[in-house]
Amino acid sequence: MQVPSWGDVKPDWRAESVGWFDEEGRVVGAGLVLFRPLPKLKKYLAYLPEGPLIDWDAPDLCERWLEPMLGYLKARGAFSVKMGPPVVVRRWSADAVKAAIADPAAARLQDAAATSYEPRAFDVAERLRRAGWQQTEAGGEDGGFAAGQPRYVFQVPFAGRSLPDVHRGLNQQWRRNIKKADKAGVTVVRGGYEDLPAFYELYAETAERDRFIPRPLPYFQRMWTALTAEDPDRMRLYLALHDGDVLAAATMLTVGDHVWYSYGASTSRRREVQPNNAMQWRMMCDAHERGAAVYDLRGITDTLEDANHLLGLLRFKVGTGGQAVEYLGEWDFPLNRLLHKALDLYMARR
Repeated sequence: MQVPSWGDVKPDWRAESVGWFDEEGRVVGAGLVLFRPLPKLKKYLAYLPEGPLIDWDAPDLCERWLEPMLGYLKARGAFSVKMGPPVVVRRWSADAVKAAIADPAAARLQDAAATSYEPRAFDVAERLRRAGWQQTEAGGEDGGFAAGQPRYVFQVPFAGRSLPDVHRGLNQQWRRNIKKADKAGVTVVRGGYEDLPAFYELYAETAERDRFIPRPLPYFQRMWTALTAEDPDRMRLYLALHDGDVLAAATMLTVGDHVWYSYGASTSRRREVQPNNAMQWRMMCDAHERGAAVYDLRGITDTLEDANHLLGLLRFKVGTGGQAVEYLGEWDFPLNRLLHKALDLYMARR
């Protein structure tokens, strides 16, 4: 979400790439800023999703890196700045997540003991608070001003691991399902722009089943056009077929050595042939072949109660043998406190 082409995916926002330069004029940091106007005013919410990409460990983080950014964005008409520092706070192994799900005393993931902590994250958070930044609740991306990215994600580390190592890390159910799909004749193929309507048909069915509002088909067509224009292999589409019928589909995004499973969709038909496991395994194999250091399955719920309809998705991702990862979350800086407060009230009413 920090590559320049992402701005072309979001036509309701005005996009601008900004850079930090050292004394010799070399680029040492970068960020994609999305500007969203307030109705009837030439004032903007400035949003840097999962960014900016700067030296978050710098002792002068706020003074050298963030204050110049705030000054620049204020001059561009921003009344508030929202950013998502790409800083990891803690991680839970797959076993730790499974234990937390089984523990009746653990209502949320944060109630369970983490497998590892990143001490620098707490230092970064304290610096941001002292400088006037305000931490916001994690959320899912939505329309209007409801910008937000998941604070909790699930990742499978690939660095230093062979593909057989990754396969051994899958739980027994996953390995069994992959074998079952192969035996049933499920094939996974790469699609193109012309296959996006087939993906979308399954995506709309998934949205109805899982109770979320789907994005329109033109959003995915715009995403494909914008991202592949910047890098022809930035975005991929995978389709799982059985007897010629598309049962599951997913998009995969790559930036550097980080690969994301972005959007997934499936039908309720013939689930017994396990198309989702087959598709994910093919995507993981391709990502590993490309030299990925991490395969990112994106957002997970941090609510572990059985009543949460997203718990099944968490269990599915845990089966990959990866780890739950908590990021620092999103932070706001009100440049105009009155307009920032008005935005909060507007969002509360919505």
